[in-house]
Amino acid sequence: MPAVYLEREDKMIKVNELNVKDILKKLNINPTTVIIARNNELITEDAVLSENDKIKILPVISGG
Repeated sequence: MPAVYLEREDKMIKVNELNVKDILKKLNINPTTVIIARNNELITEDAVLSENDKIKILPVISGG
C-alpha cells in the first residue's frame, strides 16, 4: 500500500489505490489545487504507483 502524506492536514494515510488520479478522487482533492511528489520527485496525476511509494500531496500556493 502506498503511503500518502497530506501536508494540508499534516497526516499520513495508507491507500489501496495505485493510481494518483484515483487517490485524489477518493480523497475529494481537485488535482489543480495540489502538487504531487513521489519519493521526493514531482509526478502527474496519471502516474501509476508501486506498493512501497511514498506520496506527498502539497497544496499549491500562489501570491503576488
